[in-house]
Amino acid sequence: MTNIVLLVGNLGGDPELRSTSGGTDVASFSLGTSRPKRDSEGKTYKDESGFTAKDTEWHRVTCFNGLGRVVAQHAGKGMLVSVRGRIHNSKWTDKDGIDRYGYEIIADDVQFLGRPRQPSEPAETSNDEQDLPL
Repeated sequence: MTNIVLLVGNLGGDPELRSTSGGTDVASFSLGTSRPKRDSEGKTYKDESGFTAKDTEWHRVTCFNGLGRVVAQHAGKGMLVSVRGRIHNSKWTDKDGIDRYGYEIIADDVQFLGRPRQPSEPAETSNDEQDLPL
């Protein structure tokens, strides 16, 4: 049995880097993946702008240690990346006593498919990256 996930999508925001009390670096970011929307007959259709309508799903991605540091340093909002990892589910009880469930991707590998942000550049996306569909 195996638990492998491969996602290709755009970052929804700049990665957030933090360190645990034990010294482990943890970077997390949201990743948007899209697929064409389908009507009741299963056919794709165009939106008001003439583009194929899309459904976007958002995934929480977590990277540890060296991978987390590299992602936090070089990735930015809107960047196209490939993530390989595993699905991790969590269960907790909220303040109202209701059981909640959450899912995230624990990344083993992140490939930058767009141009990495240079350390001297601001976190803003370039005009080329802003045109990428989610």
